[in-house]
Amino acid sequence: MENVVTWEQYERAQRLHPANYYDAVFNVFVRPNWISGNQFWYIREIRLEKGAGRQYVIVDAEQNTSQPAFDHARLAVCLSGSVGETYSAETLPLGELMFTRNGSTFQFEVRGTVWSCDLQKYTCKPIDHYQKPPMDELPSPDGKWVAFVYDHNLYVRSLETGRRIRLTHDGTAYYDYGTQPECRLSTVAERLKGIKLPPVVIWSPDSKMLLTHKLDQRKVREMHLIQSAPKGEGVRPVLHSYRYPLVGDQHVPLAELVICNLERRNTVRIESEPLLACPVSPLTPGMQMAGWSSDSKQIYITRMSRDARSVDFSVADPCSGEVCTLLREHSDTFLNQDLHNLGDSNPNIRLLADGSFIWHSERDGWSHLYHCDGKTGEICNPITSGSWTVRRLLAVDEQQGWVYITGGGREEGRDPYYQHLYRVRLDGTGLSLLTPEDAEHDVVFSPNLKYFVDTFSRVDLPPVTVLRSVDGSLIRELEYADVEMLLEMGYQMPERITVKARDGVTDLYGVMLRPFPFDPSRKYPVVDYIYGGPQIINTPKAFALDRGRSQDLLGGGQSLAQLGFIVMILDGMGTPYRSKAFHDISNGKMEEAGGLIDHVIAVRQLAERYPYVDVDRVGIWGSSGGGYASTRAMLSFPDCYKVAVSACGNHDQRLYIAAWAERYQGLYDPVLYRDQDNARLAANLQGKLLLVSGDMDENVHPSQTIRMADALVKADKDFDMLILPNRHHGFSLDPYFIRRKMEYFVRHLMGAEPSWRNQIADKKASDKEPIEK
Repeated sequence: MENVVTWEQYERAQRLHPANYYDAVFNVFVRPNWISGNQFWYIREIRLEKGAGRQYVIVDAEQNTSQPAFDHARLAVCLSGSVGETYSAETLPLGELMFTRNGSTFQFEVRGTVWSCDLQKYTCKPIDHYQKPPMDELPSPDGKWVAFVYDHNLYVRSLETGRRIRLTHDGTAYYDYGTQPECRLSTVAERLKGIKLPPVVIWSPDSKMLLTHKLDQRKVREMHLIQSAPKGEGVRPVLHSYRYPLVGDQHVPLAELVICNLERRNTVRIESEPLLACPVSPLTPGMQMAGWSSDSKQIYITRMSRDARSVDFSVADPCSGEVCTLLREHSDTFLNQDLHNLGDSNPNIRLLADGSFIWHSERDGWSHLYHCDGKTGEICNPITSGSWTVRRLLAVDEQQGWVYITGGGREEGRDPYYQHLYRVRLDGTGLSLLTPEDAEHDVVFSPNLKYFVDTFSRVDLPPVTVLRSVDGSLIRELEYADVEMLLEMGYQMPERITVKARDGVTDLYGVMLRPFPFDPSRKYPVVDYIYGGPQIINTPKAFALDRGRSQDLLGGGQSLAQLGFIVMILDGMGTPYRSKAFHDISNGKMEEAGGLIDHVIAVRQLAERYPYVDVDRVGIWGSSGGGYASTRAMLSFPDCYKVAVSACGNHDQRLYIAAWAERYQGLYDPVLYRDQDNARLAANLQGKLLLVSGDMDENVHPSQTIRMADALVKADKDFDMLILPNRHHGFSLDPYFIRRKMEYFVRHLMGAEPSWRNQIADKKASDKEPIEK
């Protein structure tokens, strides 16, 4: 070992992992809660001597005013007397606020009880009759009903009378109504935690009908997990089974669309083939393939083929179930428009009041919107066009004739992944930029589409939140994020980098974190944080810090930088949000692991650009698709990568969920799937490899890791393996895993001794010592 990484460095690294530093940032994530078309409230975070406080702020966009939503000190006195617990003006735990129209009273929840506060007298009274709908119920838009599933069938309950109405009658196990498929990648975790899901239902805007499905999983084959260390007193291992289709399986979950009509008390079957329900229901927000028109008179259906090479668009009459298919698209490579706004509540499709519709397509080689005839399906005109990418269809103001979208790559000289807000006429004219800052923009519109709140940031620019008029003009600044404490802790602002791809022409975008403290005269080892899937990008574009995040978007880069590593994150060719040709690089070539060869080339370019980059000491790590890619890196490019930590990797797509690999690799063919299998390259291992899996991972089954280990054993290769009991798929923030990952890179890539091991042991021992009295 050439040197030692000190206890002080380890402590800094621990402090600067996202699980620990959220309390050092303030107002990085401002979310407006609209009360009306002009007013909204939000929570302003306040830095206190110890910890964080909050202030509730109400903004009137029309009057251009911002003020406290109420007298916090008076409410603290009132609430303390009523609840029997002392609160201060800065620590009111009110949660969501519900204001009356005249603003004289508002409601809030504290400790499971809903209270009403009179803002004239500052008196607080509990609302005994108020019952918040449980998580497994879905309220209607008018707030009068909730939908729920019981005994495989769909019901509604009146919130006014409590009356229950059964809407379906023939549901049975694995052929039931309003449920998610068991292959949704978190089934076993939800069972063990007792999590109940809301019904899979989309209410009509008028609250008179429900779009749901009868889900057929009867013939879907099972997967099994063995819980070897069950919690509780039992010692016998526990079997957990769930239905999960693999690549090439004959049967996958299928959703038969159904309309339930509250007024007529009947159900109507939609006369079309079932939709694929893998890995989630096609009615799931963020993965939605069907929905309502704003007048509740039609539903639309987007049907993707199993291999994602063809898609059709249909409209249906919710009263008769009759279906008319208006448009079909086919591609020789995978289609991706249904995942282009992955995670958003609405797809990039709209049914318009005049019967026409907006369609999203990459038919011209770029992601764009098209205005289409509602009777023939013919394209009336492109709404957007050019060598840039539409990301999200946020809103359509039909009265004013505007379409509001986010897009990237249109502003010259900027990172093409940054989302800017634009508006454009339905006929494609009048395109204008509404958010001019060179940054990633997160936008929330007012209900009347007159205003929007815009939070913009970059990885090297803390968030700024502003209020704008719908034409983009600035009304007022709301918040500047306070990251001073974070910087005092040693947080390193990531550096944005641009390198050339394998073709020597195309620009690739990433970030780099330097070690702390940094000495440019030294040589530093590099850790490449990678994700190997073609469906998302890995490089963060926003500041990537808020208290609500459950993942580390920098891949532990801040912690590793504190220990003396340079960390690189990059999106190679074959990933989304650029041109279709750029994305198609990964078509049928999952073995390229999200542009892995571009990562190898990027490391060499950085070493040429920065003398302190040690090209002879390069490591790599990733989770899930990144677990696959990091192992692939060790086996395909042993001259570049010397150390890898591969967490829960899907090392062979034949053992992963059908929907993912069949879209990007193609329908199963033994020749097509041969080269993507990491196990075939086991004999190539030269460096140090740590394979990690949770034994309860229902997403990427632990057999993937064990099968990879079996191939390495057969090849007589030394490697390390870690099985984490009772962990599911996402354990990147697990303290034990974090420490083991850091130690692995320190010991095997840096050639140093992680001296904190002794200090940790001493600290644990001292914590257990009895206190002398």
